[in-house]
Amino acid sequence: MASSGVDRGSRLRPAEVIRRYGQCLELVPLDRRFHDISVGLYVKGGVCTLWSYSGRDGVVGRIREIRDQMIALGGMEAVDGAYNQVRFPCGELHQRTLRFVMSQAVGKAPDYAPPQGELTIQDSKSALVIRVELAGEPAESAGGRAVYQVSLEGEARNAAMRLRMVLAGFARYGEMEQVGESGVAFACGLPHEALMRVLLPYSRNISSVETMMAAEAMRGQMTTGTLGFSQT
Repeated sequence: MASSGVDRGSRLRPAEVIRRYGQCLELVPLDRRFHDISVGLYVKGGVCTLWSYSGRDGVVGRIREIRDQMIALGGMEAVDGAYNQVRFPCGELHQRTLRFVMSQAVGKAPDYAPPQGELTIQDSKSALVIRVELAGEPAESAGGRAVYQVSLEGEARNAAMRLRMVLAGFARYGEMEQVGESGVAFACGLPHEALMRVLLPYSRNISSVETMMAAEAMRGQMTTGTLGFSQT
């Protein structure tokens, strides 16, 4: 049975948190929507646990808000009996994409609703528009997996190169496998529209995303003198 997570009056030590909930996959050092507390995401046995060492009043409600945003943004599901735990219905962790989902869930307003409709976005390096569509029935050539076809609309001299770069972005940040010349599929083989919607902006520009991630990692290291273990 999944644990209910943080007890209002408890002060677990870092080693105890790791023993219960696994390793920390992602640390957001400053939750600017709630007193600049730090929030960690721990993973164990396919279950993701949100945890903060803050003892501020209202922290449980804030953690619940972040959990709800992870469900909305990442297509995850709540773990019964826990206000701070989620998992993917497919049983996989999708760890790289999960880090983006976590970061966005902390940064977005609690009432933020992810956009719906077509998966399209303006390319950041050209006048092209990137479009992603789920192919019909899973093809035998793709091992029965759900395949997302990526296409570019518009005119540009470097269109073929841009397509290769976008596909590389999905492979890097979504841990996806390229299928054919323009398809990508998740390792679990199942469709994840919510995750594709999260990944789409990052797939456009690997170098900029790498710079952003390095800066975020540095901020996290600067706070790991307390590793998010602040009692404020």
